[in-house]
Amino acid sequence: MDMIKVSANSRTSAVAGAIAGVVREHRRAEVQAIGAGAVNQALKALVLATGYLKNDGIFVSCVPEFADVTIEDKVRTAIKLVIEPSAASNFSSLSFASSD
Repeated sequence: MDMIKVSANSRTSAVAGAIAGVVREHRRAEVQAIGAGAVNQALKALVLATGYLKNDGIFVSCVPEFADVTIEDKVRTAIKLVIEPSAASNFSSLSFASSD
């Protein structure tokens, strides 16, 4: 599975589609962004992707992490978003006992 790299100029809808597609296929997606503009685009795409996946009954959770990335012999700190289906994705298969 490849890392989805987001820049400040990335189209939000395209990134959202990539996130949703990777989660559907691999059950996990990783998104990387360096800089405030890129992180903004990545988070907006995550919100859109969450909606796309919710329509398919897939509810996701996201864990943000720091990642060191070397670009042109310089180490930069990136934000990495790890997106995976949450326990709520199996919500329809859960049964609840009445307390009455």
